[in-house]
Amino acid sequence: MAINTSRIIKSDIFLDIFYGILRAYCRTFRISVINEAPWQDYLQKGGSLLFCCWHQQVFPTLAYIRKYRELSPPLMISLSNDGEIGAGIVRRFGWTPVRGSSSKGGLKALKQMIRELRRSRLAGHIVDGPQGPSGIVKPGAISLALAARAVIVPVSISADRAWFFNSWDRFMLPKPFAGVRFAFGEMIHLNGSEEKTDVEAWRCHLESVMRPYLIHC
Repeated sequence: MAINTSRIIKSDIFLDIFYGILRAYCRTFRISVINEAPWQDYLQKGGSLLFCCWHQQVFPTLAYIRKYRELSPPLMISLSNDGEIGAGIVRRFGWTPVRGSSSKGGLKALKQMIRELRRSRLAGHIVDGPQGPSGIVKPGAISLALAARAVIVPVSISADRAWFFNSWDRFMLPKPFAGVRFAFGEMIHLNGSEEKTDVEAWRCHLESVMRPYLIHC
């Protein structure tokens, strides 16, 4: 009898075990955080926030996002098989996976992200995911922030010891017990206009802010 590997790795039992391994792994990291207070104050005063990071640096966020699980913040994840696993893991960390990407199901996912961000007032977004190209911010982050009246918080994530995959984004996996730094950039307040030219201008601005965050290796 053939074993359905795909079905196994999407099962609740497998995802529960995998989540436990990832959580234990992330607990070995020595976390330091820079410039956290301004956006926390903004959130506490009723503002809405959209965290933006590169796909390269998304793994270490698992060590941080559980802090805000009571808000069930949304995060867009692709409709691929890998995305199915990612969605299961993100859900176990307390966030709300929204399935879709710029290449498939994007418009539906964007509308759901807007609804979820208005509800939670906090969301995450991978600006170049899930397939790149690396270093190019896609316009979805700007459209989402404008529609949900949220400020954008660029996030740079680095590690003092890490492996880098041979992938399109040079995906970063911090080594066990690595020092991991989360550096939050200055909040970007959009002007509230949804004109296409403004979306493109803001996209270029966000890209210029975040490109120095990429780790070249």
